[in-house]
Parts: sequence; C-alpha cells; structure tokens
Amino acid sequence: MTARLAAIWRHPVKGIGAEALDAAELSPDGALIGDRAWALLHAAAPDSDAWQPRRNFLVVASGPGLAAVSARTEADGRIALRHPERPPLSFAPETEADALMAWVTPIWPADRPAPARLIRAPGHGMTDMPDPFVSIGSLSSLRALSQRAGMALDPRRFRINLWVEGLPPWEEADAIGARWTVGGVPLDIAEPIGRCRAPEANPETGRRDAATNRLLEDAQGTTDFGVYARVAAPGTVRVGDAVKTG
Repeated sequence: MTARLAAIWRHPVKGIGAEALDAAELSPDGALIGDRAWALLHAAAPDSDAWQPRRNFLVVASGPGLAAVSARTEADGRIALRHPERPPLSFAPETEADALMAWVTPIWPADRPAPARLIRAPGHGMTDMPDPFVSIGSLSSLRALSQRAGMALDPRRFRINLWVEGLPPWEEADAIGARWTVGGVPLDIAEPIGRCRAPEANPETGRRDAATNRLLEDAQGTTDFGVYARVAAPGTVRVGDAVKTG
C-alpha cells in the first residue's frame, strides 16, 4: 500500500479550534502557513509577543473544554469558532480580541489564570517548539492506540498538522533523521512529539475520557506520538498526495 496524505489540519489560534484543509502551503521559515498564527496569553504569563512555552497560553492541556472548539478561517481573514456550549463566534483577530476572550471564558476553568491578551505569533507560529516544525502523525498508529483504548480515538485529540495513511504502525517513530517527501515537498523528520494531557480530552465533548499517556507507554514504552519535521523547501501539499519515506 502506498502511503498518502490523508488529512491536513490547521489551528488558527493555538489551543482553540482546528480546521480541516484540502491543501496547505509549507515553508522552511513558516512551517504550515497560518498554523498557530495567534495565541491567547493568560494573566499569569509574561506580557510578550515572543515565542513562549504552551503553559503560558490557553490550551487544551489546561482547559479540556477547549478541545471541543472547531475553527474556520473566512475569506476576509476573520476566524469563526464553534463549541457545543457556546453561540457561534466570528471575530477579526487584529481588532476584536476582546470578543474572543469573552467567548472563551465560560469554557475555560475558573481556577486557571484568566485570558489576558491575544498575540500574533512571531514568524512561524506559536507551536509548542521554538523551531518552525510541522507535525506528522500516522493513522495506522492511531488505530493501534485506539485498539488499546477500546474506543476510536479522534485524530483531532493530537492536534497534528499532517496525517499519513499507509504506514506500518509506529514506523514514524523510527524515522528520526530521515527525509520524507509529501507531494514533492521535502520534510526532514527531526524529533518525536512528547505528549501532555491534551489528547485525553474528547473533541466532541471537551471532557477527558482516555488515559492517552498511559496507553502510549504501554504500547511503545514512551509517551511520544507523532513526529516533528523541518520543511526543507517550500511547496504546497494536498490531501491525497503520495508520501515517500525512503
């Protein structure tokens, strides 16, 4: 079976919603263009526009209700958000950050520092790593993990950019240092993705219902899932593209 790109996900605001794409632009400096382009600082974080670790933002690991947010970037640059417990929101991130903060507050834990300021990510996006990485996951590995969980684990739990179909389970974990090509775009596999508690949260309900780190530890002896890759040359990837791992 030939490996192929099965899905592309972008997260316009870090930790707050994901959108499925048919195609995406990748670049060495920007990774997946538009991914984590914005991030919402909480009140206990340094008031800085520079890259910061995820603990300084509103993210699913700290507020599982955020897992149930879906996002869509509109043609005019506004971001539309939906959540089963909130009315739909469409806001312009440059000028209407207050609308986002008011909307998200009821689904953010009251015992956590409150939303404080929406910042535009510097350069490549406010990912969990300071390097401009794109994240890659294997659907066969996800199915293997789902078997252990006794339930189908939604790919959105892992907030990965590029999902690949057709690899043997866990093969991506052995690919560190290799070059993959997705639809003609070269990606250098850099390091595994260590997991926090975010994937425990169900994106349908926003509630924690799977001990993903324990399941990963049982399956492979680590809590890694997926890999980070550097974009070696700019280009466009599309759902259905061939993925070459050799």
